[in-house]
Amino acid sequence: MLGLGVQELVIILIIVLVLFGATRLPEIGGGIGKAIKNFRRAMAEPDEIDVTPKKKPLSEEEKTQQKEKA
Repeated sequence: MLGLGVQELVIILIIVLVLFGATRLPEIGGGIGKAIKNFRRAMAEPDEIDVTPKKKPLSEEEKTQQKEKA
């Protein structure tokens, strides 16, 4: 794990706690969580957006008209 032991991680966590304070840590964690969720959602979406109009299903009257034309 990047050569970090338990002691180094504890020291880093203490420094972060002193810098940001206990009240801001939940806000920072929530912001990071939302960013990760948005990133994963963006990675899962298709690359291209389909803008072609969708065809609506034909009514019975339109079906009979097409059969008569053919």
